[in-house]
Amino acid sequence: MTTQNTTNSKDSEAERFTLDKENKSSSTNREQEENPSFLRKEAKKSQENSIFIGGKPFMNYVTGVIMQFNNGADEVKVKARGKFISKGVDVAEVARRKFLVEQNVSVKNVAIGSEEFENKEGKLVNVSVLEITLKK
Repeated sequence: MTTQNTTNSKDSEAERFTLDKENKSSSTNREQEENPSFLRKEAKKSQENSIFIGGKPFMNYVTGVIMQFNNGADEVKVKARGKFISKGVDVAEVARRKFLVEQNVSVKNVAIGSEEFENKEGKLVNVSVLEITLKK
């Protein structure tokens, strides 16, 4: 009998969770409409095994790639754009050749392209984009 009570209480907890989730999703929709940066945050969450190259020290990114593989990732994407493309290539190669030799990491794919975005002055600018996919 206690099992049934536990099940019933779990069912009611599940219903409350579902209602809470529905309420949160409606507030999430409002957030998405009001705050475009929310969409960028959600996109980052969906790409957990990606390393975005920027202005930080070089070895920070190499360490990030190594940590992703050591935490069980089968693939890691190194993404860079604009003036950081050469740094992205270097990060992928140093991680692969110097630190991940035992794990037999290789380059699965290299994708290039361009993105158009609005700069600080309001002009539309094209920026080159590089994505290197490393796999075990």
